[in-house]
Parts: sequence; structure tokens; C-alpha cells
Amino acid sequence: MKDYNTIQVDIQNQTATIWLNRPDVQNAVNNEMLQELTDSFQHLDNDKNVRLIVLRGKGKSFSAGADLKKMLASNKSGFDINLKDGKLWTQCLGQIYHCSKPVIAVATGNVFGGGNGLLSAVDIVIAETETIFSFSEVKIGLAPSTILPYVLTRLNEHKAKLLMFTGKKIKAREALQYNMVDFVVDQNDVESTLENLVKDIMKASPNGIKEIKFLVRELKKGLNHDQTNDLTANSIANLKISEEAFEGISAFIEKRTPLWNNSK
Repeated sequence: MKDYNTIQVDIQNQTATIWLNRPDVQNAVNNEMLQELTDSFQHLDNDKNVRLIVLRGKGKSFSAGADLKKMLASNKSGFDINLKDGKLWTQCLGQIYHCSKPVIAVATGNVFGGGNGLLSAVDIVIAETETIFSFSEVKIGLAPSTILPYVLTRLNEHKAKLLMFTGKKIKAREALQYNMVDFVVDQNDVESTLENLVKDIMKASPNGIKEIKFLVRELKKGLNHDQTNDLTANSIANLKISEEAFEGISAFIEKRTPLWNNSK
């Protein structure tokens, strides 16, 4: 895996951990980080030795959102430059969301603005109890434009409007009520919660998980009845004749662990 300037990638036991690595600015996201995140997720998605990805932040915060100093400098740089910047966000979030492998994020410290977009693009979010969340864009004359499609995969539109209109700060337990996160745990329990979740996912069929992610994305496109029937019937038919299904069913009947499972 290549070295990056704004992120760090560690791979161990088929799990890749991507660390946002600008702790001196609470992992504020600049263009270089967006490009490096896009590149790393693309690489890891194609790496057959990686089955799961974890996204975290170095230092006290997951991410305080977009780099405001860079944003201020781009204010007078014209529409075309800012359109290019916006597309870096959409490309990055799309690469994370469409990753065929399960992605878990760990939220700590401050998660403001675009940081919430990164969390919304992953599959599962673990939040430390004292984490503070805010859609802070309206406080600085902006809207959460590029992250909104992914936020709406987690929040219903009315809850999203409430949080985005006000920019209010909420702690993790309230974020759980809004469905922004999936687990809220004390600081001392973050690592064990993550470890147990990773172990559980590693017990599952890799291709089964890949197919689930694919089906969820396709079914959200608003397919008609016949299209839905064709999609799902073809899915289960292909899975049932796969090598993983043969191994999984055989292992179940023989009361042994499937060969894909490295968790003991």
C-alpha cells in the first residue's frame, strides 16, 4: 500500500484501517485528503486480501469538516474551481458508499460538516459517548450540498432539515436517536466494540456481504415490480450455485467453520 500525506492505511488480519491523519487541525478535510481517500478506497476495494475497512481519525476528533482556510481562499477563485472542488467530494463519498466491502467508521471528538458526510457514506458507525455532531454549514453561509444524498440514506428528510437548518450541536446518544450512528459506547469500550463487530462480520460470506450491498443500492433506485423480481431471483440463483454457498452449506451440515472464516 502506498504512503499518503493526509491519511494513514494499516492492514492487519484482512482488515484495513484508514486513519484521517491531520490531527493538528482536527482532521479537517482538504482536497488532498479527498483524493487520497478516493484512491485508498479504490485500491482496497480491489485488494483480495482485504475483507473489511475501518475509517477513523487520528487525534481527538474524527473530522471537524472541510478545511475552512482552504475554503476561504477558494471563495474568490471562481465557479469552475469550486465546481472542481465539489466534484472531489462527490467522487470521494461515492467511492466510499459504493465500496463492495463492509466499511465501519469510529466517531470521536468533533464531527462537523463534511465529517458527517464521511460517516453517512459508510455502512456502520460506532460513536464514543462524548462525540459532538453538527451540520455546521449554515453557520458559515453554506449548505451541506455534496453530503446530503448520503445523509438522507440515514436520516429522514424532516430530521435532516431540523439538524441542517439549525446547525445545532448534538451528542452521540441524540445522534443515535436520529439514526446518524449505530452504536454509542463509552471511550473505554470503543476498541472492544469494534473488535467484536469485526469478528462477527468476518464470520459471514464475503460474497454474501458484497451481494447485500449491491442489492440495497439497486433496490433504492425505485425499480418496478418486475425489475425487482428479476433482480432478486437472479441474485439468489447465482449465489446458490457459487463456491461460497457450497462451502457454507457444507460447513453447516458438517458442523465446522467455513474456510472463509479466519475468526477463531
